[in-house]
Amino acid sequence: MSNDASTVDYRALLEEERAQLRDKLAELGFGDGGGLSYDANFADSSQVTAERGEAETLALQLRDALAEVEHALDKLSADRYGLCESCGKPIAPARLEAKPAARTCIDCASKR
Repeated sequence: MSNDASTVDYRALLEEERAQLRDKLAELGFGDGGGLSYDANFADSSQVTAERGEAETLALQLRDALAEVEHALDKLSADRYGLCESCGKPIAPARLEAKPAARTCIDCASKR
C-alpha cells in the first residue's frame, strides 16, 4: 500500500499491537523457550492445573495474534500490505484501521 493512500501510520499501529501482545505474554509468564514458566515450588493442585490450562490457551491465542501482526509487518516491508490475500484487491482503510493485521478484504472475510 503506498504511503500517500492514507495518513494512518499502519506500521506504528502494528508495532504498538506487537508490543502489547509481547507484554501480555510476558505477564502470563510466557518464557523465551516457548512455554509458560512456573515456579518449581508452585503447588500442583486441580485449581493450579486448571489455571495453567487457561493460561496456556490464552498464551496460544496471543501467540497466534502476534504471528498475524508479524506477518502484516513483513507484508509492509515487502510493499504488499493492504492487499487482500484472497482476491488481491485493496483492503479498505477503515478495515485496516480497525484490524491492522487483516489479511483479507471485508468481502472475502464475509465469505468464510
